Amino acid sequence: MLVKLEDPSLLSRVIEVISELVTEVRIKISEFGMSITAIDPANVAMVRFRLPKSAFSQFETGDEVLGINLDNLKRILKRCNTGTPLILEKRENCLEIQIQDRIRRNFSLNLIEVEGQEKEMPNLDYSSMVEISSMDLISSIEDCSVVSDACSFVINNGGFIIESRGLNSARSAFSKDEAKIEAEDCKSKYSLEYLQKFMKGAKICDKTILNFANDHPLRIDLKTEHMELNFLLAPRVETED
Repeated sequence: MLVKLEDPSLLSRVIEVISELVTEVRIKISEFGMSITAIDPANVAMVRFRLPKSAFSQFETGDEVLGINLDNLKRILKRCNTGTPLILEKRENCLEIQIQDRIRRNFSLNLIEVEGQEKEMPNLDYSSMVEISSMDLISSIEDCSVVSDACSFVINNGGFIIESRGLNSARSAFSKDEAKIEAEDCKSKYSLEYLQKFMKGAKICDKTILNFANDHPLRIDLKTEHMELNFLLAPRVETED
């Protein structure tokens, strides 16, 4: 297996986001490209990342599964400068990483056994879809984190609301002028601890797509020309105060 990225900055940013949820992953390399699917230890969140074959300038591989410690990989990827080509090559039980800078630098990362059953992201039915500016979403999530540890996504009369309510409150409201909203009235509450981690990935894209329904898992889709990053987050179901 040997693959080459001309600019690994996107991979580096995504690996940093995924490492907020899990410490070890299986990286799959196939004729379609590179992919990661993982569930956090608390079984609250799921992440899927896809980097298609077209994103690589060199791609020589059969089907491979690489067990990787993300903290170790993240530290190595941080040694890459923007626009510096990166080569990943599997040799026996190691992943050889070459940074093709002015001086070629080489790292060897030991491959590990990653336990856990392989799962695919489920296809769920949603009553609501919102496509929103990533910066607006990030700002609203940060507002809510100031006053609470959870926030609600609400569809009401065709508008989209992100709010936290307790002793203190925060609220952001979006009409169809500010976001693309195709939705039925619904409400679901989610952990801000996880949403804040996801928002580090939202910075990669201009737009973020949200799918949710009453007391239903939230799906977040982030896409660029050469990448797809998806999150699934279980709802926080509580009795009414």
